[in-house]
Order: sequence, then C-alpha cells, then structure tokens
Amino acid sequence: MKKYLIYLLLLIGGIFLGYLFFYSSSEEKQQHTQTEENQIWTCSMHPQVERQEPGDCPICGMELIPASSSENGLTKDQFRMTENAQALANIQTTIIGNSETTSSALQLSGKIEENEEANAIQSAYFDGRIENLAVNFKGEKINRGQLIATIYAPELVSAQQELLTAAKSKESQPKLYQAVRNKLKSWKLSENQINAIETSGKVKENFPIYSSVNGTVTEKMVEEGDYVKKGQPIVKVANLDNVWAVFDAYENQIETLKKGQQIAIKTNAYPNQNFEAEISFIDPVLNSSTRTVTVRAELANKNQLLKPGMFVMAQVETANQNSAEKETIIIPKSAVLWTGERSIVYIKTNAKQPVFELREVQLGGDLGENYEIVNGLEIGDEIVTNGTFTVDAAAQLQGKKSMMNQNSAEKIVLTPAKQQVIISFLQSYLTLKDAFVASNEEEIQSLSTKIIQQLNEEDFSAENEDFQQYFSTIQKSLQEIQQSNSIEEQRKFFIALSESTVKIASMLTNFPTNLYIQKCPMANNNQGARWISSEKKIKNPYFGKAMLTCGSVIDSIQ
Repeated sequence: MKKYLIYLLLLIGGIFLGYLFFYSSSEEKQQHTQTEENQIWTCSMHPQVERQEPGDCPICGMELIPASSSENGLTKDQFRMTENAQALANIQTTIIGNSETTSSALQLSGKIEENEEANAIQSAYFDGRIENLAVNFKGEKINRGQLIATIYAPELVSAQQELLTAAKSKESQPKLYQAVRNKLKSWKLSENQINAIETSGKVKENFPIYSSVNGTVTEKMVEEGDYVKKGQPIVKVANLDNVWAVFDAYENQIETLKKGQQIAIKTNAYPNQNFEAEISFIDPVLNSSTRTVTVRAELANKNQLLKPGMFVMAQVETANQNSAEKETIIIPKSAVLWTGERSIVYIKTNAKQPVFELREVQLGGDLGENYEIVNGLEIGDEIVTNGTFTVDAAAQLQGKKSMMNQNSAEKIVLTPAKQQVIISFLQSYLTLKDAFVASNEEEIQSLSTKIIQQLNEEDFSAENEDFQQYFSTIQKSLQEIQQSNSIEEQRKFFIALSESTVKIASMLTNFPTNLYIQKCPMANNNQGARWISSEKKIKNPYFGKAMLTCGSVIDSIQ
C-alpha cells in the first residue's frame, strides 16, 4: 500500500507541474502575440516609415527596428528628453525656493558723465588771432582768473586808439568818452585794464582772456595761430566736484523708479566702495529705438574718484507699493522665453526623469537679472534655468505645445509687401544653410550678422502674435549663432532657426522656386531636425561632410 501511495503522489505532482508549465507557456505566448500585434516597426534613418511587422525600409533598405512604445503616464503636453540629450545641451533646472519679499533690488547699468549744469565754455570776446594758448592739454585744472589765452584783435587795437583820442577831450565830450569805455567793457576788458591803457597812452596789440570758473579742461577747441570769431569757444571746462550717474531703464522698469529714490552705486574701479545718491531726474520721453528712459543721479565727487566715462552699476530698492511683506516668486531671466504678450517657462514635471512641460506665466517687475512672477508658478516648481531655448526646440520637434506650437494658433495672411520681405529672408537663409553644409564657421557668423541687420530694418509689430513669435525666435537664434564660438554650438541654434523658418515659409504664396522641407533623424541627439532647401538632393547642414546625404524630403512648398 505504501508503494502505491508513493506512485499516486508522484502522478499528482506531475500533473500539477505539467499544468503550471503549459498554462504559463500558453499565457506568455498569448502576451507575446499581443505585443507583436501592437508593435510598430520603423527605420532609424527614416522615422516617418511605420510598419506593423518587421522587414526592410522601403526608402533605404535598412532593417526596421521596433519603435519606442508610447510614453505611459505623460499628459498630451508633456514630453521626454533623453538623459544624453539633456547632458549635451547642458540643461539645468532650479527648484523655486521659499518665497521672498518684494524688496528685491533692481539692477541698472550706466556710466559717469559730466554735470552739464556745472559745465562752462570760455569763448573769445572779440575777433582775432590766438597768439598764445596757456592751456596745454585736456584734463588740465584751471582756476578762476587764470590766463587762458592771449589774442591779437585788430578791432580792439582800433578801439584802444579811439579811447586815447576820446580821453584827450573827455571834459568837453564826456558822453563820447564814456561810450568808448563801455565799448571796451563789452569786450570783457576790466576797469583796471582800460585805465592802464589810458594811463600808458600806448595801444596794446595782444589781450589776455582769463577763466571765469574753476574746473577741469575737457576739450581744447582751438590751437595757437587759429583765427577766432567773437563768441567762438576756446576751451570747455567742467567742474568735476559734482558729476552725474546716468542709467538706462527699460520700459517695464519705469513703474518701480521715483524721483528722490535712494540708490547705491558701485564701480569696477572701487568694488568695495558704495556711492550713495538719489534719483534726481527721470526722462519724460521714452527712447523709441532702445525702449529705455534715462535715469540720472547727482554724485558729490570732491576727491574726483569718479571719472566721466566710467561704467557704474546701480542697485535700487523696489519695495512693493501695495504691501511691504507681499510674497513673490522671483526667477532668473534665463528661464523665461518672451514672445510679445506671451511669456513661458518649462517645468520639469518628474524629479527623477527628464520630462518637461510648457507653462505660461505672467511677469511682474523687471529686477535686473530676474523677473517677478505674478501668476503661473508656485513654490516648489522645478523650472529650466539654462538651455530653455533647446528644450523649446525639442518640444517643437515632438509636436508638443511650445513657444511656436499653440493649439489655438490662427491662420496668418501676409501682405504682398511682407511676403516680399520673407522671400528676401528665405533667400538669405538658404545661403546660410549652404554655409552650414560647408561647415564654414566664419561665413556662418558673417551671414548671421547680415541677416540680423536685414531683419532689424523690418517692422512686424502689426502682424498677429503667432507671426511675431516665429519672427522673434528667428532673430534670437541668429544672435545665438552669431555669438557662438564653434560649429557645434552654431548648429544647435540652427535647429530652432530652421523650425521657425519652416513655419513662416509655409505662409508664402509666391516663392520664385519650389522649396523642400527636409529632415535628418539623427540630428539633435537623434531626435531629428528639419531644414529648408531649394533642391531635392540632400545636403545635410547638421553634419556636413561627415553625413552629407543623411536625411529625406518630408514635405514641399510649391
């Protein structure tokens, strides 16, 4: 019986193990079949190719690879970057810390200038020739009553002769005598000088000009031997015991500045010394070209430490006018992409993974290197503070909400005149693209400078917000390309430039030739990047000779 019991137990155990094995294999096979059915296959060189089963790419013949599965757990506006792409683009983030009060300081930059109210110009009082110039150089200090120059004046010689003649008959013709003396006084001759001429009975050929102020010579306006007219400047004198600190304040900083407001001024020459002053003047007229107003403060300069032309920085306390302890959020300017009325930042939504999302914010005061945020962010949000432009380009390429891509973007129709401007820009862009193909850094910088100058002459403020955003991105990208020191850096900003150019080119109705929108899937850290060409043949601007033919035509503009 014991023997049969063992056999029975072995039989039951075998049946149980067989059930587990075959059931598990069947389940795995079913799951594998379902996975294969849902799997999409694509080409690493041509990601627009999508197939339900493995095989070869119909364009290049390369073996298809499994496409990345959909991003689980991400919202429609979120997107993921690879760790490698984040590192290469040097993307840095900052967690918004504890709230601060609005007593943050506004930073202004400017320079020291002469106090125009204390300036004086020593002029010639009569026509003549400079016989001797006693002022030798710019920067020389002079005192009131000091000799500046001597002048030979033919008219003065004649007037002296008239004086000597009138002096002989001053008893019989006192009015004539007095009139001659007054004539000499009008030429700034003193009573003592006139009396000396009359007493000596001799005509003086050369007459001195004396300084009427104390100060420093800031400009010599004549040389010895020069002929001068009455009233012509000889030297310009500035009293540097009191100078102006002149700053430029941007339009959105004006509300934080008031006449009489205390400011602390620092210079590179004296980094450990603060110069205290008050705002004495705010220009009532805005400079339309720079969008700034002039802000001025007077500074006592008895020791003349501050020199005209010296660069200075001012720190202005901008305490909130409504509440002394209002809580605010302050972030670096590098975190903000500003496009007309829209201001955006990128939030890192996952602390452990490079997942980002666009967030629109409302800006408050301009605090020098920072912005005050009125709405859109909260304490604890992690924002991109370096590489924001690159993150935005990644969002555009993935079709996510970005500075350029808005779900509510309206149709843009350009006037014929504006279309002609864009056609001219596109022709310049195509030349710049060829310079990228040739990997010519100097030519790229030179062309970028020319295109910047070309676009600066145009005014698109009347166009709608979407167009202004594209235009703003193009300008900013060109500036970054111009300032980049390597072809790799230049190509990084060419990505965003090309994306916005593609969007603007799509608005044209009459470009002289066909345009081809091309894409390299391996550019931009394997995330892909587009560009525009006037020919179908691929000439890759992102790799040049290294991978000249990498890419394909994905669209065209007829």
